[in-house]
Amino acid sequence: MLQLNQLGWSNFFEEQFTSFKDRGMIPARISAEHKERYMVYSEAGELKAEVTGKLIYGADNPSQFPKTGDWVAGIYFEDEKKLIIHDILERRTFFSRSAAGKKSDEQIIAANIDFLFIVQSMDADLSERRLERYLSSAFNGRIKPVIILNKSDLVNDHQEKIIKFRNAFPDVEVFGVSCLQKTGLSDLNKFIKPGITIACAGSSGVGKSTLINAIAGKNIQKTAEVRSTDSKGRHTTTVREMFLLPQGGILIDTPGMREFGLWNASDGVSKVFDEIELFAENCRFNDCTHTIEVDCAVIAALNSGAISRERYNSYLKLLRELRYLEQKTDLNAMLEEKRKWKIIHKEQKRFLKDNTSNKY
Repeated sequence: MLQLNQLGWSNFFEEQFTSFKDRGMIPARISAEHKERYMVYSEAGELKAEVTGKLIYGADNPSQFPKTGDWVAGIYFEDEKKLIIHDILERRTFFSRSAAGKKSDEQIIAANIDFLFIVQSMDADLSERRLERYLSSAFNGRIKPVIILNKSDLVNDHQEKIIKFRNAFPDVEVFGVSCLQKTGLSDLNKFIKPGITIACAGSSGVGKSTLINAIAGKNIQKTAEVRSTDSKGRHTTTVREMFLLPQGGILIDTPGMREFGLWNASDGVSKVFDEIELFAENCRFNDCTHTIEVDCAVIAALNSGAISRERYNSYLKLLRELRYLEQKTDLNAMLEEKRKWKIIHKEQKRFLKDNTSNKY
Protein backbone atom coordinates (compact mmCIF):
# COMPACT_ATOMS: atom_id res chain seq x y z
CA MET A 1 0.00 0.00 0.00
CA LEU A 2 1.35 3.40 -0.96
CA GLN A 3 1.81 6.11 1.65
CA LEU A 4 1.26 9.75 0.73
CA ASN A 5 4.69 10.81 2.00
CA GLN A 6 6.24 8.32 -0.44
CA LEU A 7 4.58 10.30 -3.21
CA GLY A 8 5.85 13.71 -2.08
CA TRP A 9 2.98 14.75 0.22
CA SER A 10 3.85 17.50 2.70
CA ASN A 11 2.25 20.02 5.07
CA PHE A 12 2.02 22.43 2.12
CA PHE A 13 -0.58 20.14 0.50
CA GLU A 14 -2.11 18.89 3.77
CA GLU A 15 -3.18 22.42 4.71
CA GLN A 16 -4.88 22.89 1.34
CA PHE A 17 -6.70 19.58 1.48
CA THR A 18 -8.78 20.10 4.65
CA SER A 19 -11.91 21.37 2.90
CA PHE A 20 -11.76 18.57 0.30
CA LYS A 21 -11.39 15.92 3.01
CA ASP A 22 -14.59 17.16 4.65
CA ARG A 23 -16.37 16.56 1.32
CA GLY A 24 -15.28 12.92 1.17
CA MET A 25 -12.48 13.33 -1.36
CA ILE A 26 -9.05 11.71 -1.39
CA PRO A 27 -5.69 13.16 -2.50
CA ALA A 28 -3.85 11.69 -5.49
CA ARG A 29 -0.86 12.63 -7.59
CA ILE A 30 -0.91 12.75 -11.41
CA SER A 31 1.54 10.14 -12.72
CA ALA A 32 0.78 10.44 -16.46
CA GLU A 33 -1.29 12.54 -18.87
CA HIS A 34 -3.14 11.15 -21.87
CA LYS A 35 -5.07 14.16 -23.24
CA GLU A 36 -8.14 14.35 -20.97
CA ARG A 37 -7.44 11.04 -19.25
CA TYR A 38 -4.90 10.52 -16.51
CA MET A 39 -3.20 7.98 -14.31
CA VAL A 40 -2.73 8.84 -10.63
CA TYR A 41 -0.99 7.42 -7.58
CA SER A 42 -2.91 7.38 -4.30
CA GLU A 43 -3.19 5.42 -1.06
CA ALA A 44 -5.68 3.27 -2.97
CA GLY A 45 -2.95 2.40 -5.48
CA GLU A 46 -2.55 3.41 -9.12
CA LEU A 47 -5.87 4.53 -10.60
CA LYS A 48 -7.36 5.79 -13.83
CA ALA A 49 -8.71 9.31 -13.54
CA GLU A 50 -10.85 11.87 -15.36
CA VAL A 51 -11.62 15.51 -14.64
CA THR A 52 -15.10 16.89 -14.02
CA GLY A 53 -16.84 18.96 -16.67
CA LYS A 54 -16.80 21.91 -14.28
CA LEU A 55 -13.01 21.78 -14.13
CA ILE A 56 -12.75 21.48 -17.93
CA TYR A 57 -15.02 24.41 -18.75
CA GLY A 58 -13.75 26.55 -15.88
CA ALA A 59 -10.15 26.51 -17.12
CA ASP A 60 -9.04 29.65 -18.96
CA ASN A 61 -5.85 28.12 -20.35
CA PRO A 62 -4.09 24.73 -20.57
CA SER A 63 -1.90 25.40 -17.51
CA GLN A 64 -5.03 25.13 -15.32
CA PHE A 65 -5.54 21.48 -16.24
CA PRO A 66 -3.86 18.73 -14.18
CA LYS A 67 -0.23 18.11 -15.12
CA THR A 68 2.19 15.33 -14.26
CA GLY A 69 3.31 15.85 -10.68
CA ASP A 70 0.18 17.76 -9.65
CA TRP A 71 -1.68 16.87 -6.47
CA VAL A 72 -5.43 16.68 -7.03
CA ALA A 73 -8.57 16.15 -4.96
CA GLY A 74 -11.15 13.69 -6.22
CA ILE A 75 -13.94 11.23 -5.52
CA TYR A 76 -12.76 7.61 -5.50
CA PHE A 77 -15.01 4.94 -7.00
CA GLU A 78 -13.65 1.73 -5.51
CA ASP A 79 -15.63 -0.67 -7.74
CA GLU A 80 -14.24 0.94 -10.89
CA LYS A 81 -10.78 1.71 -9.47
CA LYS A 82 -11.30 5.20 -10.80
CA LEU A 83 -10.89 8.77 -9.56
CA ILE A 84 -12.99 11.75 -10.66
CA ILE A 85 -10.81 14.84 -10.24
CA HIS A 86 -12.64 17.87 -8.82
CA ASP A 87 -9.77 20.26 -8.16
CA ILE A 88 -6.01 20.81 -8.35
CA LEU A 89 -4.02 21.78 -5.28
CA GLU A 90 -1.76 24.81 -5.51
CA ARG A 91 1.61 23.94 -7.06
CA ARG A 92 4.61 24.21 -4.76
CA THR A 93 7.00 24.40 -7.74
CA PHE A 94 6.56 24.17 -11.51
CA PHE A 95 8.60 23.74 -14.68
CA SER A 96 7.08 25.45 -17.70
CA ARG A 97 7.78 26.98 -21.08
CA SER A 98 5.97 28.99 -23.73
CA ALA A 99 3.86 26.58 -25.77
CA ALA A 100 5.03 26.05 -29.34
CA GLY A 101 2.89 27.68 -32.04
CA LYS A 102 1.27 31.03 -32.66
CA LYS A 103 -0.92 31.08 -29.55
CA SER A 104 0.66 32.47 -26.38
CA ASP A 105 0.03 29.97 -23.59
CA GLU A 106 2.04 28.61 -20.72
CA GLN A 107 2.80 24.91 -20.99
CA ILE A 108 3.34 23.28 -17.61
CA ILE A 109 5.79 20.45 -18.21
CA ALA A 110 5.78 19.05 -14.68
CA ALA A 111 4.73 20.23 -11.22
CA ASN A 112 5.88 19.94 -7.61
CA ILE A 113 9.49 19.10 -8.47
CA ASP A 114 12.40 19.33 -6.03
CA PHE A 115 15.26 18.92 -8.53
CA LEU A 116 15.41 19.35 -12.30
CA PHE A 117 18.04 17.19 -14.01
CA ILE A 118 18.91 19.16 -17.15
CA VAL A 119 20.47 16.52 -19.38
CA GLN A 120 22.79 17.36 -22.27
CA SER A 121 25.01 15.17 -24.39
CA MET A 122 28.75 15.83 -24.41
CA ASP A 123 29.22 14.64 -27.98
CA ALA A 124 26.75 16.83 -29.88
CA ASP A 125 24.10 18.56 -27.78
CA LEU A 126 26.25 20.72 -25.51
CA SER A 127 24.99 24.31 -25.57
CA GLU A 128 25.54 26.99 -22.93
CA ARG A 129 22.80 29.11 -24.50
CA ARG A 130 20.23 26.31 -24.23
CA LEU A 131 21.21 25.68 -20.63
CA GLU A 132 20.57 29.34 -19.81
CA ARG A 133 16.96 28.86 -20.94
CA TYR A 134 16.40 25.70 -18.89
CA LEU A 135 18.03 27.25 -15.83
CA SER A 136 15.93 30.42 -16.12
CA SER A 137 12.74 28.37 -16.21
CA ALA A 138 13.84 26.18 -13.29
CA PHE A 139 14.75 29.16 -11.09
CA ASN A 140 11.52 30.92 -12.05
CA GLY A 141 9.53 27.86 -10.93
CA ARG A 142 11.43 27.66 -7.60
CA ILE A 143 13.15 24.39 -8.59
CA LYS A 144 16.77 23.54 -7.84
CA PRO A 145 18.46 22.70 -11.18
CA VAL A 146 21.23 20.13 -11.65
CA ILE A 147 23.20 19.90 -14.92
CA ILE A 148 23.91 16.35 -16.13
CA LEU A 149 26.44 16.06 -18.96
CA ASN A 150 25.86 12.59 -20.40
CA LYS A 151 27.89 10.39 -22.81
CA SER A 152 31.28 11.23 -21.32
CA ASP A 153 32.52 7.98 -22.90
CA LEU A 154 32.15 9.49 -26.39
CA VAL A 155 34.56 12.42 -25.92
CA ASN A 156 38.18 12.75 -24.85
CA ASP A 157 37.83 16.15 -23.16
CA HIS A 158 34.94 15.40 -20.81
CA GLN A 159 36.75 16.83 -17.76
CA GLU A 160 37.40 20.11 -19.59
CA LYS A 161 33.71 20.34 -20.52
CA ILE A 162 32.63 19.74 -16.92
CA ILE A 163 35.00 22.45 -15.66
CA LYS A 164 33.80 24.86 -18.35
CA PHE A 165 30.17 24.56 -17.32
CA ARG A 166 30.95 24.67 -13.61
CA ASN A 167 32.71 27.98 -14.25
CA ALA A 168 29.84 29.23 -16.42
CA PHE A 169 27.20 28.37 -13.80
CA PRO A 170 28.95 28.47 -10.39
CA ASP A 171 25.67 28.29 -8.44
CA VAL A 172 24.57 25.05 -10.12
CA GLU A 173 25.96 21.54 -9.55
CA VAL A 174 27.35 19.97 -12.74
CA PHE A 175 28.03 16.25 -13.16
CA GLY A 176 29.57 14.22 -15.97
CA VAL A 177 28.16 10.73 -16.48
CA SER A 178 28.01 7.89 -18.94
CA CYS A 179 24.65 6.16 -18.65
CA LEU A 180 25.79 3.48 -21.08
CA GLN A 181 28.88 2.58 -19.07
CA LYS A 182 27.18 3.51 -15.75
CA THR A 183 30.00 5.82 -14.65
CA GLY A 184 29.44 8.92 -12.53
CA LEU A 185 25.92 7.86 -11.56
CA SER A 186 26.78 7.32 -7.89
CA ASP A 187 27.27 11.10 -7.57
CA LEU A 188 23.54 11.52 -8.19
CA ASN A 189 22.48 9.28 -5.29
CA LYS A 190 22.37 12.19 -2.85
CA PHE A 191 19.37 13.62 -4.72
CA ILE A 192 17.36 10.39 -4.64
CA LYS A 193 15.45 10.19 -1.37
CA PRO A 194 11.95 9.03 -0.37
CA GLY A 195 9.37 11.68 -1.17
CA ILE A 196 11.79 13.74 -3.30
CA THR A 197 10.72 14.39 -6.90
CA ILE A 198 13.21 14.75 -9.75
CA ALA A 199 12.30 15.64 -13.33
CA CYS A 200 14.55 14.98 -16.33
CA ALA A 201 14.51 17.47 -19.20
CA GLY A 202 16.53 17.98 -22.37
CA SER A 203 16.54 17.56 -26.13
CA SER A 204 15.84 14.29 -27.93
CA GLY A 205 18.72 11.83 -27.92
CA VAL A 206 20.59 13.16 -24.88
CA GLY A 207 19.81 10.02 -22.87
CA LYS A 208 17.06 11.03 -20.42
CA SER A 209 15.30 7.66 -20.57
CA THR A 210 18.62 5.81 -20.38
CA LEU A 211 19.51 7.86 -17.31
CA ILE A 212 16.23 6.94 -15.64
CA ASN A 213 16.80 3.24 -16.39
CA ALA A 214 20.35 3.46 -15.00
CA ILE A 215 19.20 5.16 -11.79
CA ALA A 216 16.31 2.74 -11.33
CA GLY A 217 18.54 -0.28 -11.99
CA LYS A 218 16.03 -1.70 -14.46
CA ASN A 219 14.41 -0.84 -17.79
CA ILE A 220 11.35 1.23 -16.98
CA GLN A 221 11.59 3.53 -20.02
CA LYS A 222 11.99 2.74 -23.72
CA THR A 223 15.20 3.92 -25.35
CA ALA A 224 16.29 4.33 -28.96
CA GLU A 225 19.59 4.61 -30.78
CA VAL A 226 20.75 8.05 -31.88
CA ARG A 227 21.10 8.46 -35.66
CA SER A 228 24.74 8.25 -36.69
CA THR A 229 24.18 10.66 -39.61
CA ASP A 230 23.38 13.72 -37.52
CA SER A 231 23.72 12.55 -33.87
CA LYS A 232 20.06 13.36 -33.28
CA GLY A 233 17.71 11.15 -31.33
CA ARG A 234 14.12 10.11 -31.76
CA HIS A 235 11.33 10.92 -29.31
CA THR A 236 11.21 7.74 -27.24
CA THR A 237 9.33 9.50 -24.43
CA THR A 238 5.97 10.67 -25.76
CA VAL A 239 4.19 11.52 -22.49
CA ARG A 240 5.25 13.08 -19.22
CA GLU A 241 5.34 10.13 -16.88
CA MET A 242 6.19 9.58 -13.22
CA PHE A 243 8.09 6.57 -11.89
CA LEU A 244 8.51 5.42 -8.29
CA LEU A 245 12.10 4.30 -7.75
CA PRO A 246 12.89 1.05 -5.90
CA GLN A 247 15.27 2.91 -3.55
CA GLY A 248 12.68 5.62 -2.83
CA GLY A 249 12.20 8.90 -4.61
CA ILE A 250 10.25 9.86 -7.68
CA LEU A 251 11.44 10.47 -11.26
CA ILE A 252 9.51 12.26 -14.01
CA ASP A 253 10.61 11.80 -17.62
CA THR A 254 9.60 14.41 -20.18
CA PRO A 255 9.54 14.30 -24.00
CA GLY A 256 12.51 15.80 -25.81
CA MET A 257 12.07 19.50 -26.55
CA ARG A 258 13.58 20.98 -29.71
CA GLU A 259 12.33 24.45 -28.82
CA PHE A 260 12.32 25.95 -25.35
CA GLY A 261 10.66 29.36 -25.24
CA LEU A 262 10.57 31.10 -21.87
CA TRP A 263 7.32 31.98 -20.14
CA ASN A 264 7.18 34.92 -17.72
CA ALA A 265 10.64 34.01 -16.43
CA SER A 266 12.19 37.41 -15.76
CA ASP A 267 13.11 36.43 -12.19
CA GLY A 268 14.80 33.28 -13.48
CA VAL A 269 16.76 35.21 -16.11
CA SER A 270 17.92 37.65 -13.43
CA LYS A 271 19.28 34.77 -11.37
CA VAL A 272 21.05 33.09 -14.30
CA PHE A 273 22.66 36.40 -15.27
CA ASP A 274 23.16 37.70 -11.74
CA GLU A 275 26.56 39.23 -12.56
CA ILE A 276 24.93 41.38 -15.25
CA GLU A 277 22.05 42.28 -12.94
CA LEU A 278 24.55 43.55 -10.35
CA PHE A 279 26.02 45.95 -12.89
CA ALA A 280 22.50 46.95 -14.02
CA GLU A 281 21.76 48.29 -10.53
CA ASN A 282 24.24 51.10 -11.23
CA CYS A 283 22.72 52.20 -14.53
CA ARG A 284 21.66 55.83 -14.69
CA PHE A 285 18.10 55.01 -15.80
CA ASN A 286 15.79 52.52 -14.06
CA ASP A 287 14.33 51.41 -17.40
CA CYS A 288 17.72 51.06 -19.08
CA THR A 289 17.73 48.61 -22.00
CA HIS A 290 21.54 48.23 -21.77
CA THR A 291 21.95 48.99 -25.47
CA ILE A 292 22.31 52.73 -26.27
CA GLU A 293 21.73 54.59 -23.01
CA VAL A 294 24.21 57.08 -21.54
CA ASP A 295 25.91 55.96 -18.31
CA CYS A 296 24.82 52.34 -18.73
CA ALA A 297 26.85 50.31 -16.24
CA VAL A 298 26.25 47.08 -18.20
CA ILE A 299 27.72 48.51 -21.41
CA ALA A 300 30.65 49.86 -19.40
CA ALA A 301 31.24 46.39 -17.92
CA LEU A 302 31.03 44.88 -21.40
CA ASN A 303 33.61 47.32 -22.79
CA SER A 304 35.97 46.65 -19.87
CA GLY A 305 35.74 42.88 -20.30
CA ALA A 306 33.95 42.29 -16.98
CA ILE A 307 31.06 40.77 -18.96
CA SER A 308 31.63 38.49 -21.95
CA ARG A 309 30.10 39.41 -25.29
CA GLU A 310 28.40 35.97 -25.50
CA ARG A 311 26.71 36.36 -22.11
CA TYR A 312 25.68 39.93 -22.89
CA ASN A 313 24.11 38.97 -26.24
CA SER A 314 22.27 36.02 -24.72
CA TYR A 315 21.00 38.17 -21.84
CA LEU A 316 19.57 40.79 -24.22
CA LYS A 317 18.04 38.11 -26.44
CA LEU A 318 16.15 36.54 -23.54
CA LEU A 319 14.98 39.94 -22.27
CA ARG A 320 13.68 40.84 -25.74
CA GLU A 321 11.90 37.48 -25.95
CA LEU A 322 10.21 38.04 -22.59
CA ARG A 323 9.13 41.58 -23.51
CA TYR A 324 7.69 40.36 -26.83
CA LEU A 325 5.82 37.55 -25.08
CA GLU A 326 4.42 39.98 -22.52
CA GLN A 327 3.14 42.30 -25.26
CA LYS A 328 1.73 39.37 -27.24
CA THR A 329 -0.02 37.97 -24.15
CA ASP A 330 -1.57 41.36 -23.34
CA LEU A 331 -2.81 41.68 -26.93
CA ASN A 332 -4.31 38.18 -26.90
CA ALA A 333 -6.02 38.89 -23.58
CA MET A 334 -7.49 42.10 -24.99
CA LEU A 335 -8.75 40.32 -28.12
CA GLU A 336 -10.28 37.51 -26.04
CA GLU A 337 -12.06 40.04 -23.83
CA LYS A 338 -13.35 41.82 -26.93
CA ARG A 339 -14.59 38.51 -28.35
CA LYS A 340 -16.45 37.68 -25.12
CA TRP A 341 -18.20 41.07 -25.02
CA LYS A 342 -19.13 40.74 -28.69
CA ILE A 343 -20.92 37.47 -27.86
CA ILE A 344 -22.61 39.06 -24.82
CA HIS A 345 -23.86 42.05 -26.85
CA LYS A 346 -25.14 39.71 -29.57
CA GLU A 347 -27.07 37.69 -26.99
CA GLN A 348 -28.46 40.87 -25.41
CA LYS A 349 -29.76 42.08 -28.80
CA ARG A 350 -31.34 38.67 -29.46
CA PHE A 351 -32.96 38.67 -26.00
CA LEU A 352 -34.40 42.18 -26.47
CA LYS A 353 -35.67 41.33 -29.95
CA ASP A 354 -37.40 38.15 -28.73
CA ASN A 355 -39.02 39.92 -25.78
CA THR A 356 -40.16 42.86 -27.91
CA SER A 357 -41.77 40.51 -30.42
CA ASN A 358 -43.65 38.68 -27.66
CA LYS A 359 -45.44 41.87 -26.62
CA TYR A 360 -47.31 42.17 -29.88
